[in-house]
Amino acid sequence: MAATRISKVFGAVNIGSFRISAIIAGISESGELVVLGSGHRASQGIKRGFVTDMAAATYAVRDAIERAERMADVSVQKVWIGCSGAGLASRLQPFDAEIGGRRIEQEDIDQLLVAARDAIQPDGRMVLHAQPAQYRLDGAHGVGDPCGLHAERLGVDIHVMLADGAPIRNLTEAVQSAHLEVEAVVGSPIAAGQACLSPEERDLGVALVEFGAEVTNVSLYAGGMLRDMISNPIGSADITDAIASAFGIRRYQAERLKCVNGSAIASPHDHREMIPVNAPGEEGTGPIARHADDKNRIPRAELIGVITGQLGMLMEEVSKALKVMQFSSQRGKQVVFTGGGAELVGLADYAQAALGRPVRIGRVPHLPGLAEAHLKPGFSTLTGLVLYAANDPVDIRSFARPSNRTVKLGWNTMFSRIFQAVREYF
Repeated sequence: MAATRISKVFGAVNIGSFRISAIIAGISESGELVVLGSGHRASQGIKRGFVTDMAAATYAVRDAIERAERMADVSVQKVWIGCSGAGLASRLQPFDAEIGGRRIEQEDIDQLLVAARDAIQPDGRMVLHAQPAQYRLDGAHGVGDPCGLHAERLGVDIHVMLADGAPIRNLTEAVQSAHLEVEAVVGSPIAAGQACLSPEERDLGVALVEFGAEVTNVSLYAGGMLRDMISNPIGSADITDAIASAFGIRRYQAERLKCVNGSAIASPHDHREMIPVNAPGEEGTGPIARHADDKNRIPRAELIGVITGQLGMLMEEVSKALKVMQFSSQRGKQVVFTGGGAELVGLADYAQAALGRPVRIGRVPHLPGLAEAHLKPGFSTLTGLVLYAANDPVDIRSFARPSNRTVKLGWNTMFSRIFQAVREYF
């Protein structure tokens, strides 16, 4: 790693409701993406993806990026931000233009994208992304680069990610107050899809469920692009709260029980197994749990019962979202779960039975230099942010309108253009 020469460095911060994580990566001279440092800490000032305490959120962002900078031994001034809340919404904006059967030049594509940009109607919301997903030639879909081809009509599908303006401005201000410039705000379905889904899955059709702490986003990919998404203000923290309420214990105790002893699948011996409420060395602290024995232990079966009860409500919401997006009518389509909630033992089996679909847990790709602790599904958005940034995405909002200047051509220039046109068409 020390011998690797880095030509470009960029940073990313994923602002979640449970944790705030940061990563610094670079592009080597050979073109390989290398992680230089990463870090995370408990989230502060964030509730269901919204900033609720600016000072606390700013401190948490600054702390997370400093941990990554210390590990990377390099500082960053600009970062990409991952956002899972703020009323995210996704849609495709089709736009077509007449070409007249001639060869398509880059200038034609640029003019098409500028016209498509002007046709976007955000309806008072903020546009996070406006990117060409695919082109169409005379109705034929799936064209990656139409330059050099002939067509009567050229079309493009623009993927537009929308969000509520005020929450995004709060996220941006929290990062800027941490002495960082914001490169762009990226919707978490885009970043998580980059990290967890293969190009073939995105092409064939797949549903991505980001099971976060307080927000669960259900996204539909098909034809190689994000088609639709629905956000639900529920998450794995609701399971923690249900455990704390059911047993009359504190949240940190409930979180530990869920992570260490929890499962989405019951087994026959669960009712005989008693699990301690307190961690080793913390015996005698905190309240005595309901239904606990004299050693403050509870039956594992009761814990799993509380977990599966909450999971049942979550799966109902996921199933409704898939039906609205017309995913449930298609057979053989796979569902991929990611996010911190996807780390629950047995979740894939439970979700597969509840949804009636093949289910797998999305894994973070093994990037060079990525810490072992950050290879979990809970860090998929963070990893996806640097993958997204490394791809140098095109956003049509940055396109300038072509000028209409009148240029006088000399005889040599005019003759060469006439000669080029004759060669092309005859």
